[in-house]
Amino acid sequence: MKPFPLEILTPEKQFFSDEVEALIITTTDGELTILHGHAAISVPLVLGKIQLKQGSQWRDAFQSEGFLEVDEGGAHVFVQACEWPEDIDARRAEDAAHRAIERLRQQRSQNEYQWSRTSLARAMARLRVIQNRVNLGD
Repeated sequence: MKPFPLEILTPEKQFFSDEVEALIITTTDGELTILHGHAAISVPLVLGKIQLKQGSQWRDAFQSEGFLEVDEGGAHVFVQACEWPEDIDARRAEDAAHRAIERLRQQRSQNEYQWSRTSLARAMARLRVIQNRVNLGD
């Protein structure tokens, strides 16, 4: 496979910038695979994971909400947060999930309910990325 440039940006930093052979990313319509020469596209992203292929190695990362743009210059990912599995604090993610579940049980305002659902979804997505890494033997 021919490589193409990929840049992943968060509000705080440039998370990744290098060439990859493939990108699999979680969109509102499911997983989308990007390879060299992909047509120009702009799509919204949801909580999930990003998978990058460099050489023969695949690498996963947690992704939050954002969007993906593919153009003649490569793929550009803009997300609120992005983390490698080894950078995710499993205990903190588990605690965040428990706090969000408790807030959901309290059934407060609609805004608080929505915020709690989003917090729970983020924590669970982080934990899934960690679990996948453990299952692969990293």
